[in-house]
Amino acid sequence: MADKDALVRSYAEALFRLAEAEGELEAVERQLFAFAGLLEREARVRDALIDPSLPPENKRRLIADTLGERANPLAVNLLGFLVELGRAREVGRIVEALAEVVAATRERAVAEVRSAVPLTQTRTRELADALTKATGRPVEVRVVVDPSVMGGVVAKVGDEIFDGSVRSRLVEARERLTGTTTRSG
Repeated sequence: MADKDALVRSYAEALFRLAEAEGELEAVERQLFAFAGLLEREARVRDALIDPSLPPENKRRLIADTLGERANPLAVNLLGFLVELGRAREVGRIVEALAEVVAATRERAVAEVRSAVPLTQTRTRELADALTKATGRPVEVRVVVDPSVMGGVVAKVGDEIFDGSVRSRLVEARERLTGTTTRSG
């Protein structure tokens, strides 16, 4: 597993260097993160990108179409490059590692925040401030829309998880009422 982690990290560092050299780091990181989230939710897109019978140009067109008309050309090319190298299954991990590389250069931690709905800029900033206080280090927030959260948010900063979701509150309430524990820990 260490070899695979090193490979993922090396791809992330290469993406970082390319995007930074082109002056497109923020836009590329944002679009890669959005695309990785889409791959997590949309099995059909993910399956198409890993299908060996689908020609590379069709996969590149799918990436561009998925990102939309305002897609950053560098983001499209980098994703196409990863897919052509057979790394479509690892895009999420590569993008996560990219966020860590970017955060390290900015001397910040990255928080993956899962929410049932998109968050406003104000709410995202408030979460970043709260997580900065809770962790004792500056935190950069990346939001993933995840309907299974039901409401509230779940934030992961490194190995720390801050669970303020409605789902976890319901589980806790059920445990108090029934006297049973459903979580392993």
